[in-house]
Amino acid sequence: MNMLVLGGTGFIGSYLTENLAANRHRVRVVDHCPNIWGHAVPGVDYRFFELDDRGELDKALEGIEVVFHLISSTVPKTANENPLYDVQSNLVGSLVLFECCVAHKIGKIVYVSSGGTVYGRPVTLPVGESHATEPESFYGATKLAVEKYLALFSKAHGLDYAILRPSNPYGARQNPHGQQGIIAVLCWKMLSGEEIVIWGDGSVVRDYVHVTDVAEAIARAGTQATPERIYNVGSGVGVSLNELVKIITTLTKKSPRIRYEKARGFDVSAIYLDATRVKDSLLWEPSVKLDEGVSQTLDFVRTRLLGT
Repeated sequence: MNMLVLGGTGFIGSYLTENLAANRHRVRVVDHCPNIWGHAVPGVDYRFFELDDRGELDKALEGIEVVFHLISSTVPKTANENPLYDVQSNLVGSLVLFECCVAHKIGKIVYVSSGGTVYGRPVTLPVGESHATEPESFYGATKLAVEKYLALFSKAHGLDYAILRPSNPYGARQNPHGQQGIIAVLCWKMLSGEEIVIWGDGSVVRDYVHVTDVAEAIARAGTQATPERIYNVGSGVGVSLNELVKIITTLTKKSPRIRYEKARGFDVSAIYLDATRVKDSLLWEPSVKLDEGVSQTLDFVRTRLLGT
């Protein structure tokens, strides 16, 4: 099939591109810039421009059957700092995309949303897709808005779609100097001997799922029938920051330097996802165990960042 991956040089997108190419799909990638590690998949058509460039987007959509929408210009922190830019770049850019997809009669759109931010503060755990969506961040609000607009485009124009809500993806090639991805950050700080800052007492619980597993779920949503519109993608297991530090300490045999700071008001104390729906519908389940995935991430940091 002819696939377009928007955000295909990013962390999740680069693994999705690998997955699709390995399964003999013809893949085209659109993103803001090349992969920060210089990673590129042979045979893939890479194109670089902003999502709201309708002319270039029209060209990129020519001959495409399935669109994977992972592109984003913000993370939770930057969206909270500048919500207007978040809306202008991500929501408006997505509307431009949906209009172009209708014009090009695209067969299906798979949108990668956020299982960690669209639900807000959980009433029950694990969080299922039917849980109320009350985002606590601007980032989550924009992600949810894109979901709603996609559903409206489907009703108005018959555009087929699926929405995936990953929890917290992690793994090699995640930027440890970025503003997202606590496992990569902890691996870097532990190996480099830097101080680790933890907001609160370290009891905050999240759901961590390896990036290759996330990519596999996204690929299946684009290549298989999706009887439901929205799918959580997570491990279904909650892990605290303190537990993460303990795992990395065991693997590295290093003692961490930790400074605890006052908890941030927008941090949800605990959230992990019920992924029963994606397991039943797409026969997907996570295959990489947490300690195995963390070990792979540590190896990447050692070889690519520390040169050891």
